[in-house]
Amino acid sequence: MNDLTVLLFLVMFASIVGMTFAFMFTMMKTTLRDVNRPRQVTNVHPEMQDVKTGDELLVFNVDDDEDDDGDIFVVRK
Repeated sequence: MNDLTVLLFLVMFASIVGMTFAFMFTMMKTTLRDVNRPRQVTNVHPEMQDVKTGDELLVFNVDDDEDDDGDIFVVRK
């Protein structure tokens, strides 16, 4: 191999190493920004968003041995 080929190889290798470092740095910065961002945590199912505390819900129980006729109310904490 002559000197020009070795120089071309080293230049291409250095550019690939530089691009890889820049990509990893950018991805880590993006990941850390997403992790540090406060996120909105809700424990309410999307179908239950319109249900208020105290609303009576329709419940279907298959067990016939239990005949307490109790209503179920939603309690939000």
